[in-house]
Amino acid sequence: MKKLIALLMCVLIAATVFAGCGSADVFGADGIKVVTTIFPIYDWAREVSEGADINLTLLLDNGVDIHSYQPTAKDIMEISECDLFIYVGGESDAWVDDVLAQAGNDKMVVLDLLDILGDSAKQEVVVEGMQEEDKEVKDDDEEPEYDEHVWLSLKNAGLFTKEICSALSSVDHDNAKLYESNAKSYAEDLKALDDKYTAAVKAGSTKTLLFGDRFPFAYLADDYGLTYYAAFTGCSAETEASFETITFLADKVDELGLHAIMQIETSDGSIAATVRDNTKTKDQEILTLNSIQSVTAPQIEAGETYLGIMEENLVVLAKALA
Repeated sequence: MKKLIALLMCVLIAATVFAGCGSADVFGADGIKVVTTIFPIYDWAREVSEGADINLTLLLDNGVDIHSYQPTAKDIMEISECDLFIYVGGESDAWVDDVLAQAGNDKMVVLDLLDILGDSAKQEVVVEGMQEEDKEVKDDDEEPEYDEHVWLSLKNAGLFTKEICSALSSVDHDNAKLYESNAKSYAEDLKALDDKYTAAVKAGSTKTLLFGDRFPFAYLADDYGLTYYAAFTGCSAETEASFETITFLADKVDELGLHAIMQIETSDGSIAATVRDNTKTKDQEILTLNSIQSVTAPQIEAGETYLGIMEENLVVLAKALA
C-alpha cells in the first residue's frame, strides 16, 4: 500500500505541474479546503462551518464503510491539497500515515479522532458469547486494537465538534467567531439529544441489547450503562455465525426475556432471524440501529444528518429497551 500511494503521488504531482503551467488556479483560491473521511465528521464540519466559504469534501460517500475503504488517486490529491484533514484513526485508517507523509503540505492541519480521545478511546472487547475472528497469535509488542466507532457517542460528538471549531478557526481566523457560534449552538443540540437518550434508558424495563450482527455501539452502550451481547465485534469481518454463537445468543434471549433482537443497517438480517428462530417463543421483533457507516451522497442530498440519524436510533433504542 505504501509503494502504491508513493507511486500515485508522483503521478499526481507531475500531472499537477504540467496542468498548472499558465493556469491561474492557485492553492486555496476557492476557499478553505476541508477533507473528511466519514459522514459524521463531514456533517459536524458542515454544521460548524455553516455560513463560511468552505470547500468541504467527504471521501466515503458511496456506501463503502470505513473498514474496507482504500483511497483513490483523486482522494489522495484532495487530501494533499487541503487546509484541514479530519479522520477517525485506528487500524482501518492505517493508510493515512503514508498519504500524509507523501503529501508534502506542511500547512495542513490534521485531526485524528482517536488521538483526540486519548485515554478515553476504548479497546475492542470480545464479550461473552461473541465469535472471535481467526487471527494469528498476537505479539506481546503489538499495539492494541481500538474500537473505531467513536462517532456513535453523542458525548464524543460534542468533544469532536469543539476540536473541529478550533481547527477551522486556526486556518480561517476571519470566521472564528462564526465557527464558535455555530459550534456552541450545535453542542446544545447534541446535549439535548443526549438527555433524551438518558431518559429513554432510564424508562426502559431492560438495560441489555442483543445483536445478531456486528456490534459497533460500545461507546453508546457505555455512555448509558447498557450491557450487550453480539455475534461479532464492531470491526469484525466475519459474516457467518457458528452454531455455538447462534445457540448462545438464542439462549441469552430466553434467559433475559428479551423481546427484540438487534442488527445494523448493512445486515441482510439472516443471523438475527436465525437467532430468533432458535429461541423458545420465536416471536422477538428484529430492530435495526444505524451505525452511520454507509451514508451515500444521494442520502446527503436528500437531507440526511448525523443528528437526524441519531434521533431515529433513539426511537429504535427506546423500543428495544421498553
